[in-house]
Amino acid sequence: MTHDRHSALIAGLRDLADFLDANPGVPVPSTEIAITVYPPRADDKEMRAVVDTMAAGLGTEIKPNDLSHGHYSTCRSFGPVQYGAVATMREARERYAAQSSYEDNVQVSPSQVA
Repeated sequence: MTHDRHSALIAGLRDLADFLDANPGVPVPSTEIAITVYPPRADDKEMRAVVDTMAAGLGTEIKPNDLSHGHYSTCRSFGPVQYGAVATMREARERYAAQSSYEDNVQVSPSQVA
């Protein structure tokens, strides 16, 4: 993240926190909030390096349960807010593309939609 984007993100988060603090009647999400960095599409080694850099900076490990799904990820929780990075490995992207390639071939008639 460039310095300008880094500073802008921090300022935006502080502005949001100040706004919510000053407006307690504004609803907030009832679930966790995830801020996720997605590395630019590259080969798996390069994308893993981005996530490894994030993990080192956050003081976290790579999430082993996500590996079986083709995701190389890490995150750190700050209360209900998670900050992390996810890289989808080539094999998982190709598998998803193959599965999705059939979407236009399956059509449901309007009478079957409830």
